[in-house]
Amino acid sequence: MTEYKVDPNMKYLAEHDWAKVEGDLVLVGVTDYAQKTLKDVVYVELPNIGDNFDFKGIFGSIESVKAVSDLFCPVAGEVVAINEILASEPERVNNDPYGTWLIKINPSNLEMDWDRLLTPEAYSNLLD
Repeated sequence: MTEYKVDPNMKYLAEHDWAKVEGDLVLVGVTDYAQKTLKDVVYVELPNIGDNFDFKGIFGSIESVKAVSDLFCPVAGEVVAINEILASEPERVNNDPYGTWLIKINPSNLEMDWDRLLTPEAYSNLLD
């Protein structure tokens, strides 16, 4: 059985995206489970700065040699930064899924959305 890391400092969507509060912003990435399931990530399609997304809105996609998966926004808000290094180094998602953020969101209703996300324990139970 494969062991999947779950960062205790983040919250999660069942779709395998994570959220982490950093100051007034929320960093968004994909989980260890997602990157291991996809295997070798070859491309990450990210939105434009200034784009707005609803809770669980699709903000992009991640592609591996095996599949293409949608990326879901764990909080509603405006994209204020994208991780541009992923355009040339998408494999960073495989190497460090919890250290490699995809987008930074200025949340529109963090309190409400944060309560809708899975705790690390609940996300871990989902993987069992």
